[in-house]
Amino acid sequence: MKKLFIVLLVLSNHFLFSQNQSDSLPINLPQPTLKGNLSVEEALLLRRSIRDFQDKSLSIAQISQVLWSAYGVSDSIRYKTKKLLTSPSAGATYPLEIYILVGKVEGLEAGIYKYNSDKHTIKLLIKGDFRHKLMKASYHQEMLAEAPATIFWSAVFERTTSKYGKRGQERYVCMDLGHSAQNVYLQCEALGLGTCAIGAMDDEETSELFMLPKNETPLYSMPIGYKK
Repeated sequence: MKKLFIVLLVLSNHFLFSQNQSDSLPINLPQPTLKGNLSVEEALLLRRSIRDFQDKSLSIAQISQVLWSAYGVSDSIRYKTKKLLTSPSAGATYPLEIYILVGKVEGLEAGIYKYNSDKHTIKLLIKGDFRHKLMKASYHQEMLAEAPATIFWSAVFERTTSKYGKRGQERYVCMDLGHSAQNVYLQCEALGLGTCAIGAMDDEETSELFMLPKNETPLYSMPIGYKK
């Protein structure tokens, strides 16, 4: 009887989770702004890790700008076979995948989305506000529950190791991640927002939360919001 109850509980949880899965179409993001009011030098001077956020919604335009800064297309003409992104990558292998966990963003339903750099779109993967679940999977760092949205990175190491071998996994992918994350830091500062890089997480819990394929490794989260 006990075994039957456990089986029914697992099936019930699976059903509830699958009910939240989305088959929605990709959402076109607003085009990023290519000129701002804050210089690179000022953004570098002012940039700090922010861990306290206001309970205030972000706009879809802000989300669009931050995602573009992280891994958006900056040049689609120079090479016929490959578009270049805002973040440098070893051998232009681009091993990173970008997600955004939305809690309070005007014009977007709460849920987990995946960013498509090539088309500058996002696709809703799972419906629901998962900020507290991400906080729990990240050893209860409260800023993840406070922030209206969180950018999340995973990596497909094979894209880089197929060209550079073991060195690709041990060094180059981490360098790629650092480039992309620093872009987000500076872009947030230019938008009057705050963020903080978080590498501490339970890999298994985080992978399950974001429904990562087996070939993707969770790496980094950056909550984004208005500074307190």
